[in-house]
Amino acid sequence: MCDLGMSPLANSYVKFESSQVAEKTYPLTVWVCDKCLLAQLESFESADAIFSDYLYFSSFSTSWVEHARRYCEMMIRRFGFDSSSKILEIASNDGYLLQHFKAMGIPVLGIEPAANVAKVAWEEKGIPSLVKFFGVQTAQALVATSQSADLLMGNNVLAHVPDINDFVGGLRIALKSAGVITFEFPHLQRLIAGIQFDTIYHEHFSYLSFLAVEKVFARHGLTLFDVEELPTHGGSLRIFARHDANLGPAFAVTGRVAAMREQETGFGLTSMKTYTAFGDHVMDTKRRLLKFLIDAKAAGKSVVGYGAAAKGVTLVNYCGVSDDLLDYVVDKSPHKQNHYMPGVRIPIYAPEKIFETMPDYVLILPWNLQNEIMAEMAGVREWGGRFVVPIPELLVFD
Repeated sequence: MCDLGMSPLANSYVKFESSQVAEKTYPLTVWVCDKCLLAQLESFESADAIFSDYLYFSSFSTSWVEHARRYCEMMIRRFGFDSSSKILEIASNDGYLLQHFKAMGIPVLGIEPAANVAKVAWEEKGIPSLVKFFGVQTAQALVATSQSADLLMGNNVLAHVPDINDFVGGLRIALKSAGVITFEFPHLQRLIAGIQFDTIYHEHFSYLSFLAVEKVFARHGLTLFDVEELPTHGGSLRIFARHDANLGPAFAVTGRVAAMREQETGFGLTSMKTYTAFGDHVMDTKRRLLKFLIDAKAAGKSVVGYGAAAKGVTLVNYCGVSDDLLDYVVDKSPHKQNHYMPGVRIPIYAPEKIFETMPDYVLILPWNLQNEIMAEMAGVREWGGRFVVPIPELLVFD
């Protein structure tokens, strides 16, 4: 489907004082199974190595925290969760979502493999957090300690698991007989349509369509009974699942399920030609970005980046953008500041750096947050600075 060459792990940021230490790089190639339609990477590094000490903290995005709050309110309205319910979130990160359920008096438990992130959830938000990877073994332990879930959910985690069958098998075990599962994940259809190749990195072991996910869940006795399209992360799906035997009226299969199957089939997700054509579009996007940066530098303009997100790491490494084209990158997270971007070694500073150097262009690497970032950094316009978004097509905003 797509070959992005060799790339470092996207969240393996390099400390300034370790600038002379070499990094490992791995092939970044997406393959598609012509039988189950699962798009996936080869596994070169273990999940323990990637996720056990993590520098992504969800709460640094205000729009994402607000998205989580709206989700919690919607789920309570739709399914009536209350103080007698048990809500489990897999990959609960720093408690960005469970804090909203907790504030409503509903018992919660986070399952988060990164101990440094789980510690923040415990200490700053009071979210009980189990430091474990989720799968069949963890699910069995939860059931043995009477912690089965009325709601079992996770955002942007389903693509992060190397063994998706063990993970979904665990969901079936940990879910109460009348419980509900929801997951959100970037939609493969939107990735292809929007040329979102920068969302491909080693943390994402798979790239998910509704058609593929439905097959995996069905294999483990779980029915997808509803689906929503979301604008988050460049276009995501939120799926709703239940045990096959749970036929209550609140869990009837909606018309959106058949409509999504038809939509993906009509787009071409059952045809290998759709996947092979994607690689050509990726190369065109690379050339456009490089031309812009080279032309800007030739004209004596300064360009910096905003957001040391994982997608930005893929973008700059695949496109070969180093500090000769992009002076530096800023990020709100203090956990990333005073580090280098993996691979290309572009330095990362606090956002205030932009107001000190007053660059001509700010390249927004997490383009899915472009509105939030342009609003926060509106002062850039005071000296005539402009914003640039690289995907799906390169656009310059005054």
